[in-house]
Amino acid sequence: MIETPYYLIDERKLLKNLKIIKRIRDCSGAKSVLALKCFSTWSVFSLMKKYMDGTTSSSLYEARLGYEKFGKEVHAYCVGYSEKEIKELAKFSDKIIFNSVSQLKRFRAYVKGCDVGIRINPGVSYSHFDLADPARRYSRLGVAGRKELSGVISFINGAMFHFNCENDNFGDFSGNLDYISRVYGDILKKLRWVSLGGGYYFSKEGYPLDKFCGRLKEFAGRFGVQVYLEPGESAVTQSAELVTKVVDIVRNDVDIAIVDTSTEAHMLDLLIYRQSAKVKNSGKRKYKYMIAGRSCLAGDVFGTYSFKSRLRIGSVIRFSDAAGYTMVKKNWFNGLKMPSIVVRRLNGKMDVVRKFTYKDFVDDL
Repeated sequence: MIETPYYLIDERKLLKNLKIIKRIRDCSGAKSVLALKCFSTWSVFSLMKKYMDGTTSSSLYEARLGYEKFGKEVHAYCVGYSEKEIKELAKFSDKIIFNSVSQLKRFRAYVKGCDVGIRINPGVSYSHFDLADPARRYSRLGVAGRKELSGVISFINGAMFHFNCENDNFGDFSGNLDYISRVYGDILKKLRWVSLGGGYYFSKEGYPLDKFCGRLKEFAGRFGVQVYLEPGESAVTQSAELVTKVVDIVRNDVDIAIVDTSTEAHMLDLLIYRQSAKVKNSGKRKYKYMIAGRSCLAGDVFGTYSFKSRLRIGSVIRFSDAAGYTMVKKNWFNGLKMPSIVVRRLNGKMDVVRKFTYKDFVDDL
């Protein structure tokens, strides 16, 4: 019996997403690099690298992790590099993408052995949240004006357009791709590669993959570029759970089940975006409970759910879809026990790849 709480990654479920990524590459020619900002749990990289072309990062440490643990292509991007970081990145990155013209001009002399790109902010995007909208007002993410770009085209051979956040709307993607093609077509024809970023929810059930592949292939052919995608959530969606147990049940007008984990410490995105967790085996049933974490934060709540039988101390609660933006954001708030990381391998074996101890808590501080 594995002690709760723990993140459980199921390689068989992960494989389902990876096969979709391979299908996209086979049908469209577009390569996919894993967005480490979403998922960096390298204990499953041996499986993922069979289906993906490398990794893309948002920092020096992520880029180094991709190089050392994943291999294949290493794409490095950061909103702002320091001189020390850029010198280190140049040692193991294949592509370095700058966020601004000023950073490109300042550091391009240090990265002569790498492909050089720049992030372009096209001014269009898809996001349900202003917090995550890369084209929000006053966005610092990418170069917004064509005039700035015109002076540095000779310095670059690639560009990144990251303009999505959980976009499952093919029509919106297609329309935005038309806009980018129309506005930046002359620039695109001078490049060797283009990253269309991440945020495409193409592994969602019912997504029109054939149409998606057709658009990618047409775009690549029209401009003569290698297209890259940067899937994060789409690579790992529905492949992991956060497994917890009920440690207490209290009542304050409603029944509240307290579990041995926390939103703020272990599923932080739920708090940031004010969303409820997904719980298996809940629905319109007889017994309703608010499920809450055990931190001191008053709003540490996973959501309200119904169950077919009463919850008791020791009842197991499984929060599904717990791979993306969880393990990369976990923290030591309240000094709460950090969930272990467990992998169910393709052969069904349960592999406890990491346990966290008091020493980890002390050393981290």
